[in-house]
Amino acid sequence: MEGWMRVTSHGPRKDVLAVVRLEHYLIDPSFRHSGCVQHSTSASLSTPHPPRTMPSLTVDAILFDMDGTLIDSTPGVLQAWRTFALDYGLNAAEVAHASHGRRLYDTLKEYCRIDDENKLQAEIIRFEDEVIRGGPVPLPGAQSLLEQIQAGSPSASGWTIVTSATNLYTPQALAKCGIPLPPLGAVTSNDVAYGKPHPAPYLAGARRLGVDPSRCLVIEDAPSGLASGNAAGCKTIAVCTSHTAPAIRESGVKPDYIIRDLTSISIRWIGESIEVNINPSA
Repeated sequence: MEGWMRVTSHGPRKDVLAVVRLEHYLIDPSFRHSGCVQHSTSASLSTPHPPRTMPSLTVDAILFDMDGTLIDSTPGVLQAWRTFALDYGLNAAEVAHASHGRRLYDTLKEYCRIDDENKLQAEIIRFEDEVIRGGPVPLPGAQSLLEQIQAGSPSASGWTIVTSATNLYTPQALAKCGIPLPPLGAVTSNDVAYGKPHPAPYLAGARRLGVDPSRCLVIEDAPSGLASGNAAGCKTIAVCTSHTAPAIRESGVKPDYIIRDLTSISIRWIGESIEVNINPSA
C-alpha cells in the first residue's frame, strides 16, 4: 500500500526475526540488556574522555505502545496461545512469536481461520481474559516516565497509548500494572481500520492529541510498530525489550534511537514542548 512500509516474515503484518523465542523476550533481564545501542564509545583505561552530551529530541507529544513497551504480558499471552493451540491445532510458541505487536483481530483471523465475525469477537474476549489472568506487570521505567510527563504537563495531556489490544483489554491491563489511562484516552484496535505496521494507529494517536505527526515521538518495542510510526511521519525510539538492537536494525526499520528500556530516557517540559533526554550509559 502506497505511503507506508510493509515488513513481513512469518506473518503478513509483522516483521519477526527468529532471534530467541518469545518466552525469553521480556522475562530474562539479560536479554533485555543485550545488544542495545548505548550511543557511547568504549573508553581506554589509560585515556580520559571529555564529558559526553546527552542526546535529546524535542517534540509536542509522546505516543507509547503498550505491550512490550509499558507493560509485560508475556506469561498470559503464552498461556492464551497454548490454550488456543489445543483448540485450533497451532504451534503456540511460533504463533506467539509471529503475532507480537499485531492486532489480535488479525492474528486470530489468520492463524485460527475464523471467518464468522461474532465468533471472532467472542474468541478475542476469551483470549484477552486469559492474558489478564496471567498477570501483566509494568516494565522498568514505565511508571516513572509517565509520572514525569504528567507532573510537568501544562495541559494534563501530551501523551497517549497506541496499542494493538482492544478497548476492553487495555484499561484492565493498565490497571493491573498501576499505569493510568491517558487523559484523552488510548487508541486501541477498535479505533482503526488497519493495524500496525500501517500508519493508521499512530496517525490516530496524533489526531487524538491534536498534534502534527512530525511533532510526535513514538516509543515502541516491535518492528511492526516502529514501521507504523515511521510511516506516520513520527520520530521513533525503539526499546530492546522484545528484540535486540541488531534484530531491530536488520528488520529494515530505522528508529531515531535504540535504547535498552524506558529507564534510558527522561523527559522535561519546556513550555508546550517535551524535551526527551536519552541516557547513553543507562
